[in-house]
Amino acid sequence: MSKIKTILEMIKFEHTVFALPFAFLGAALGGLMINGSWPSIADWIWITLAMFGARSAAMTLNRLIDAEIDARNPRTETRAIPAGDVSRGQAILFVLGSFFILFVAAFQLNMLAVYLLPIPVFFMTLYSYTKRFTWLCHLFLGVTIGIAPLGGWVGVTGTLQPEAFLLFTAVAMWIGGFDIIYATQDAEYDKRVGLNSIPARFGIAKALYISRGFHLVSLVSLLALYLLSPLSWFYLVGVAAAAAIMIYEHSLVKPYDLSKVGVAFFPMNGIISIVILVFTLGDILM
Repeated sequence: MSKIKTILEMIKFEHTVFALPFAFLGAALGGLMINGSWPSIADWIWITLAMFGARSAAMTLNRLIDAEIDARNPRTETRAIPAGDVSRGQAILFVLGSFFILFVAAFQLNMLAVYLLPIPVFFMTLYSYTKRFTWLCHLFLGVTIGIAPLGGWVGVTGTLQPEAFLLFTAVAMWIGGFDIIYATQDAEYDKRVGLNSIPARFGIAKALYISRGFHLVSLVSLLALYLLSPLSWFYLVGVAAAAAIMIYEHSLVKPYDLSKVGVAFFPMNGIISIVILVFTLGDILM
C-alpha cells in the first residue's frame, strides 16, 4: 500500500480532475441527446474506473519513458523512478494493472468502447515520445486527454456523434494550451538537451500567444456545442465563467515572470473543468 501511495503521488493522481469531469460531461450529454435519459449508476461507476485506469496507465508510462530525461533535469530529478523510490518493474506492473481496469470497465459498458480501446492506448504510449521529434507534443497530449469525453459518450450511448467531437476539440485545445504554459519552465533545458516544445522552438513570449490561440479554439468549440445541442443559457454562463478563468490564468504568467506557472497550471485548470461540468449538468437537470 505504501508503494502504491508513492506511485499515485508520482503520477499526480489528483490531476485526474482535469479529464474526469469531461468524461462525465460526455456521458451526461450523450445520455440526454442519444438515449433521452440520465446515465445509470453503473455507467457512472464504470466510466470512473475506466478514467482511473486510463490516466494511471498513461502517467506511469510517461514517467517510465521519460525516466532518464527526468534524471538529468534539476526540476524533475527527484521524481520517484529517477530517485529510486519506485523501480521500473513496479511501475510496469502498475501500468498493466491499470490497463486491465480500463479493459474491464470498457467491456462492462459496451463493445464499441472495447473495439475503440486501441486508439487511446496508442496515444497514451505515443505522447511520451513526441517531445523527442516534434514541438507539437502539447497537441498530442491534448488529443490524448481529449479522448476522455469521447469515452464517456461512447460508454453511455455506444455511438459517436458530431457533438462528441466538439467536446473532444474543446478539451484537446484546452489541455494543449495549458501544457504550453507548463512547458515554459523547461524551455532553456529543452533547447540545451535537444528536446522539442513550443516554448523551446519559438521562445516563451510567442509560446504564450500560441497558448492563448489554443484556448480561444477551445472556447469556440464549447460555444459551437451550445448551437448544436439542447443546452441553454445556463450552460453559456458556465462557458463565460471558464473564459474568465482562462483570461486570469494567462494574466498570471508573463515571459519575464514564470513564478506563478504552478498556480496557473493546477488550481485554475482544475476549477475550469469543474465549472463547466457543474453548469452543464445543472443545465441538463433543469
